[in-house]
Amino acid sequence: MNISSKKEALFLLVGDVFILLISLWLTLFIRYRRFPFESLWLEHFAPFATIGIIWILVFFISGLYEKHTQILTKKLPEMILNTQIINAVIGFLYFYISPDVKIAPKINLILYVLISTGLVYLWRRNAQRFINSHKKELAILIGKGEIAEGLLREVNNNPRYRMQFAAVIDPTLSDQQGTHQKVINTIFENNVKVVVLDMHDRSKDTVMAHFANLMFSDVRFIDLTQIYEEIFDKIPSSLLTYHWFLEHVSKPPMRGYVSFKRAFDVVASIAGGILVLPFLPFIAAGIKFSSPGPILFKQIRVGERNRPITIPKFRTMDICEQGEDALHSKAKVTRFGALLRISRLDELPQLWSVIKGDLSLIGPRPEIPEIAAEYERTIPYYSMRHLIRPGLSGWAQLYGEHGHHGVSIPETIDKLSYDLFYLKNRSFIMDLKIALKTIKRIITRSGK
Repeated sequence: MNISSKKEALFLLVGDVFILLISLWLTLFIRYRRFPFESLWLEHFAPFATIGIIWILVFFISGLYEKHTQILTKKLPEMILNTQIINAVIGFLYFYISPDVKIAPKINLILYVLISTGLVYLWRRNAQRFINSHKKELAILIGKGEIAEGLLREVNNNPRYRMQFAAVIDPTLSDQQGTHQKVINTIFENNVKVVVLDMHDRSKDTVMAHFANLMFSDVRFIDLTQIYEEIFDKIPSSLLTYHWFLEHVSKPPMRGYVSFKRAFDVVASIAGGILVLPFLPFIAAGIKFSSPGPILFKQIRVGERNRPITIPKFRTMDICEQGEDALHSKAKVTRFGALLRISRLDELPQLWSVIKGDLSLIGPRPEIPEIAAEYERTIPYYSMRHLIRPGLSGWAQLYGEHGHHGVSIPETIDKLSYDLFYLKNRSFIMDLKIALKTIKRIITRSGK
């Protein structure tokens, strides 16, 4: 059983498409004061369908299909307004630039934007109420520490989840202390239907034997790691074992995914390089005027399967540090370098590394060897992130703690949990989501 419906995003998507179609129908009805029969409808359908597809993509980038709906509900008016302003600009640009559009769209597009904005807001507001209206199942959480506290706080305080924890039981209690009996009593006293626990904890096999009989009472058991992963989009590092890696990471990704990703990396990198080519002289001049030193900065990083790779970047600091110096960096970011970092333009030379095959567009960020060695000594399973090709942007850069330079153990543990989530779940759809979110972050200048 999933803690939340995976069909939720599809439900919202279908509703959005329907709302955009209704908005077009109402626009034509109001504009021409007659029912939009076949000829009028067909004349407008193709161009408005084109911008509708683009609008849905903007909805996705803006986070309107994210699963944390309680947060979205509070920000819904602002998010929809900002999104529709962007969509309106896109619509006007499309209608006035595209040579294939034969209709006069000015008044029609204004009406369409206004009507669709109102209807999308009404639909989304009531859709969230429908999504959150389901009856909750009572559950027991067998766990302790930060993971159990985080799950309890998130699930019990958010109406979107279809369960609520009635009790939390410490799994470290011995069988002689009555762990299994306490669980059984709580189940029958509260009519509990779900038990969440760590299925891979071999030390609790004796207790598990008692729990097996509860299946005759229609009690379901869910793995703690599965629930945590689905809610937080990361793998809880404290629950990791080599058994987990053998089970989830040793199997190859979907057939054709690796080949398609490589082809996409090469084509997109070449296209991106051609687009930014006219700006390169200005970037080079800005670096030279900001501080003395080379334009390009080459650095050794840890690549796929721990293979060292050399990646180029536009220099953004007044000192180029390598090796041990990077552990205690004293370099300062120049003013022009800060601009390059915010816009991610400092990473443009790495497109060549993508074409060569040292990097991918999407993957865990490559680390400096000396810093990676320090992490491997202090963070369990850190080296496992090197099983796949590193990338320019990744899941951890979007959702994990970020922004530090040098060695930072707590933030790196958090980033590792997101990297391992990507390692387990990587797919073309996930890569596309990361790419679109990265574009949004660059445009809005959020993140570091």
